[in-house]
Amino acid sequence: MKVFSKFLILLIAWSMIIMANGCKQETDTSTQLLKPDQAELNKQAPDQYQIKFETTKGDFVVEVYRDWSPRGADRLYFLIKNGFYNDARFFRVIAGFMAQFGYHGNPDVSKVWTNMTFPDDPPNQSNLRGYLTFAKRGDPNSRSTNLFINLADNPYLDNSGFTPLGKVVGGMNVVDQLYSSYGEGAPRGRGPDQGRIQEEGNEYLTKSFPKLDYIKKAEIISE
Repeated sequence: MKVFSKFLILLIAWSMIIMANGCKQETDTSTQLLKPDQAELNKQAPDQYQIKFETTKGDFVVEVYRDWSPRGADRLYFLIKNGFYNDARFFRVIAGFMAQFGYHGNPDVSKVWTNMTFPDDPPNQSNLRGYLTFAKRGDPNSRSTNLFINLADNPYLDNSGFTPLGKVVGGMNVVDQLYSSYGEGAPRGRGPDQGRIQEEGNEYLTKSFPKLDYIKKAEIISE
């Protein structure tokens, strides 16, 4: 009985250590998103790396090339490493055009990153079908966390600062199947209002747009 008791105590202690380590990792990641370390944020990404996106429609893989968009590749590398896109909705999917994502589900995180913009990169690739590009506002140097995947060739975007940084190398059929019936966002369309996404996060999207597909997990699988 004494031997069993000692074994049970050791088992419980070991479980607590594992749980503590797991919690610490989660806390560290949250801290990087809520208060990014500038040294980490400014680190250079590998010349080439692959991201696996696990979604509600299936998995797809994107290969990123730093020479296409150095600043974009660096920013995306940091965001993926810190789990920014986990549970992010594809909130603007327009058939024959593009699929956009990039708002964090937690409004507190969105507030931090809304103004965390970074400079443009000169375009050297066209917005072809399957290419991944940072979205931006109309003004220069306004890229932050939003991205889109071109569902068709969209070369007219090239001269507006929309610089591709990678392309889908596996699972483009999954991207094609992302829920698109909501279409364009408010106020022009009946899809989600981006201002409300920032203010209310996934609570708003889950309640008002329950059919949206989303990213379960995005992670670097090779670099």
